[in-house]
Amino acid sequence: SFSLTEVTVFIERLRRKTDLSNMAKTMRTVLNSNSKVTVLRSDLHVVIDQGFLDVPGSLFQRKFSNPEELQNNIELKCLNDIMYLLAPSTDIRVLLNCVSSNLQAFVIQPSRSKEEFRKLASDFQLRWNFLLSAVSKAMTLNYSDSFG
Repeated sequence: SFSLTEVTVFIERLRRKTDLSNMAKTMRTVLNSNSKVTVLRSDLHVVIDQGFLDVPGSLFQRKFSNPEELQNNIELKCLNDIMYLLAPSTDIRVLLNCVSSNLQAFVIQPSRSKEEFRKLASDFQLRWNFLLSAVSKAMTLNYSDSFG
């Protein structure tokens, strides 16, 4: 007999896998369209460069020379790196590898214990979700063509 916790964890994993699969299909459709990628890049730059986000826009233009500063802005670096790689016909695996490399360098490797990893990972996830919500909100409020 399975415990309720095991069943819940299994269902959550299936749900995440389905969500990732659907997201990958959507991204492939976008990445295979020159016009959609061009509009998306343009819209992202507008909401960031013109300060429509609820985060300081200057963080995107700044070079990350101080490792401690970078550690505090991993999610901004991830978004900046993804935007840099975003081009028509970019393989989605390139974008995923970019995020994976940043997580390896700034979340996984610095963790000296399971507890520290959990803290760094949950902090990153919270800030990443907040940043993506801010991007979505800014694109919605500015009627960005690519939103939707």
